[in-house]
Amino acid sequence: MAFLDQHPGLGYPAAAGLGLLIGSFLNVVILRLPRRLEWQWKRDAREALEQPDIYEPPPPGIVVEPSHCPNCKHKLAWYENIPLFSWLVQRGKCRHCAAPISIQYPLVEALTALLVVACVWQFGFGWQGFGAIVLTCFLIALSGIDLRTQLLPDQLTLPLMWLGLIGSLDNLYMPAKPALLGALAGYLSLWTVWWLFKQITGKEGMGHGDFKLLAALGAWCGLKGILPIILLSSLVGAIIGSIWLASRGRDRATPIPFGPYLAIAGWIVFFWGEQIIGAYMGFAGLR
Repeated sequence: MAFLDQHPGLGYPAAAGLGLLIGSFLNVVILRLPRRLEWQWKRDAREALEQPDIYEPPPPGIVVEPSHCPNCKHKLAWYENIPLFSWLVQRGKCRHCAAPISIQYPLVEALTALLVVACVWQFGFGWQGFGAIVLTCFLIALSGIDLRTQLLPDQLTLPLMWLGLIGSLDNLYMPAKPALLGALAGYLSLWTVWWLFKQITGKEGMGHGDFKLLAALGAWCGLKGILPIILLSSLVGAIIGSIWLASRGRDRATPIPFGPYLAIAGWIVFFWGEQIIGAYMGFAGLR
């Protein structure tokens, strides 16, 4: 790791290559995890309701089953599965059936590579850089799943929270107390908003996964990061959400996933939270 810190000309390309590989795996998680969960939920529901068991083939697993074309089911060869480059060479189409391949694949791979490089640029190639990469990858996966399905699975939010708390035991980014208080404040703040909204309107304004995601971000960013994350995510959500609704011709009653906005705000605060808070306090004359 010290060698890579001393030779960034080698370290940054290596980080970009690693990011492309991770991005390819994140695409698999984004596409397959919700289907696996839905399949399991149906089985659990039939068992709980004591209904007859119906054979339903499980969806492809996340690790074992190889990648394949979603249209013709052709298993991809290694040269058809090179992150980003295969999509560009094949011009976004399957080589066998010419069906279009979603632009999600290269976008997630390129975004992951870019953000992994940003992690090592900001935190170096040691444990802090590794932790930042872990956080970034979880946030990309959660954002992609929420955009597609409006789900934030416990299988990702809860491990992310525990990893943040475990890292605080060794003072990786902050001591354990601010991390624990951040997780508590993150969960309770959005839960309180959800509860009050439900009491007033009788409707649920957000999903429980949003509470858990903010709790996870609180474990990584600490108590001081919660308010900036909430404010920044609300601002980003209002701007992007309004543009999205207008472009699709939908009204404000249309449900919009909030997880990606929390993820964007949390990532920014994780990287530059101290500078943001310091700049605000200076602007408000509190310093």
